[in-house]
Amino acid sequence: MEDYINTFPEATQKILREVRDAIRSVVPEGTEETMAYGMPTFKYKKNLVHFAAWNNHLGFYPTPKPLVVFQERLNAFEGSKGAVKFPYHLPMPLELIKDITRFRVEEVDK
Repeated sequence: MEDYINTFPEATQKILREVRDAIRSVVPEGTEETMAYGMPTFKYKKNLVHFAAWNNHLGFYPTPKPLVVFQERLNAFEGSKGAVKFPYHLPMPLELIKDITRFRVEEVDK
């Protein structure tokens, strides 16, 4: 994951590290940090969330269900069935990312 982050400009690296740290702060001990589909991935029993840097936004990929559950809080952002785009020119919604990640942990634990 660190190798991936290091390939980007410094400003993007800072955002990627903030997102990684936010996710780290809410996942259970033993959650694996890996790469899957070419993206940084957190795996706890199965893939929890992925994220990726793009030219103008951070792509966040938590699977479709959390995007429905958190739809009201995500209305300000462009997205698709399983992904949401967080533009770099806006503050990164780290609390929302944490809440979605917590939801994914609960979902996987069921």
